[in-house]
Amino acid sequence: MTNKITKALVFNKQKQFLNWLSQVFPPILYYTVGGEMYVKVSHKQVWNLLYFLKNHSQTLFQQLTDLSVLDHINRKYRFEVFYNLLSFTYNSRLAVTVNVPENLPLTSVTSIYPSANWYEREAWDMFGVFFKNHPDLRRILTDYGFKGHPLRKDFPMTGYIEVRYDDFPKRIVYETVSLTQEYRIFTLENSWVDFNKE
Repeated sequence: MTNKITKALVFNKQKQFLNWLSQVFPPILYYTVGGEMYVKVSHKQVWNLLYFLKNHSQTLFQQLTDLSVLDHINRKYRFEVFYNLLSFTYNSRLAVTVNVPENLPLTSVTSIYPSANWYEREAWDMFGVFFKNHPDLRRILTDYGFKGHPLRKDFPMTGYIEVRYDDFPKRIVYETVSLTQEYRIFTLENSWVDFNKE
């Protein structure tokens, strides 16, 4: 019984906080899922909102714990960027989400949260989400000459370039991808039958 009352109190506090925040920043949308608070804001307002959330005495979300990206390939605003914030003072979490089209840059928040530096570099490297005013926006997980962004839904499963170590010249070799396995048709009855031999 007390667990239900506690959940109800937390939910009411979250709702009050989100109502107050929507009055301070009117064009935002907010919702809760599984006890977590989410705020959706336009790409023009994300920097101002994050600055406010970090510095206002009623919020104090002083840590950016994560930045993640979702790729919705068929939408006009293809990428959905999540800024996951933590307030030690109020013991609460908040996710700020922003939808951004493929070719529109977001303003970097490294001046607000220094931890965003590598998160934004990873978002650029894996998805191609560009952050303007970033101090060092370059690839972080792939090679500097890598073509494309591997976590996009339209990136081919095999990639474009094959990287391997060649023992003869004793160096790393870059080659275009060549699939060596022949095409096979798999069914549940005969999954390993080679139809080319029949």
